[in-house]
Amino acid sequence: MKRGIVAALAVLFCTLSAAAQDWPTKPVRIIVPFAAGATPDLVARLIADYLHDRLQQTFIVENKPGASGNTGTDDVAKAAPDGATIGVSIGGPLAINTLLFGNLPYDPRKDLTLITLLVTQPSALAINTGLGVNTAQQLVDLIRGNPGKYAYGSIGTGSLSQLAMEAIALKSGAQLVHVPYVSSPQAMTALLRNDVQMVCLPAISVVPQVNSGAVKILAISTAERSALLPGIPTLKEAGIDVEADAWNGLVAPAGLPEATAARIGGLVADALNSRAIREKLTTQLMEPIPGTPKEFRAHIDADIARWSAVIEAAHIKID
Repeated sequence: MKRGIVAALAVLFCTLSAAAQDWPTKPVRIIVPFAAGATPDLVARLIADYLHDRLQQTFIVENKPGASGNTGTDDVAKAAPDGATIGVSIGGPLAINTLLFGNLPYDPRKDLTLITLLVTQPSALAINTGLGVNTAQQLVDLIRGNPGKYAYGSIGTGSLSQLAMEAIALKSGAQLVHVPYVSSPQAMTALLRNDVQMVCLPAISVVPQVNSGAVKILAISTAERSALLPGIPTLKEAGIDVEADAWNGLVAPAGLPEATAARIGGLVADALNSRAIREKLTTQLMEPIPGTPKEFRAHIDADIARWSAVIEAAHIKID
């Protein structure tokens, strides 16, 4: 009897392993919970093209924006765990939104399989040059001495661009006025017009405007200096203990077989480490950071720990 059970389990294991190695056996949807052109969309399309060419299978990128990324992420969570649906998401739907929304339609910890981190990009603290400051410390001194006088732009309530600026204000003992916009281009336009005096936005949105002379980058938000932005100090170097890591990760529905998740993660890591994709990411000021599910979980937990105090202090809530 025991031999029969062992034999049956061995057959099952071999079957599951073979199925994982055959992935994908049918077209794969890559759900992006943001609009076309957003960073997760760009990353998803690079990966989809690579996997299509390598595996000769169809990969379809589906944009399902809404509710700060919750709508598309929920679609991934509720899909069948058969490898036919995966998703590219960010810290918002996977971590920060658990602090902002009273009732998420999914539980990021229970309803999703974490496959791998994908990319990271620095955010840039930038000012309108009319402020007349040249360093982050000078900016802190200015806003601390003029509570409520200066405004910052963001790409929406609860976004990383808001949380980063609120963290800077909190650490500096300053008060700022928040003006939300629907996109980075709109927030940058407001900065150029001096409708707002500062932003902390993805660097790719800021860097092209520096040559105009109307905008100056004072610091970036990553823990260490970026090789893609040489010469620009971090906020921590400027004495502001704030880190805002803008990352993307690959997820799937909970229950996806571990062997299948490992195969997907390995193939995607190969894609991100390929010369062609690395070069394309560099043009967008993004760096590949593929890794293990454990490392992915650590990133999520760090974001929740990092932003909970900021959200509470700034009284940020969406519903």
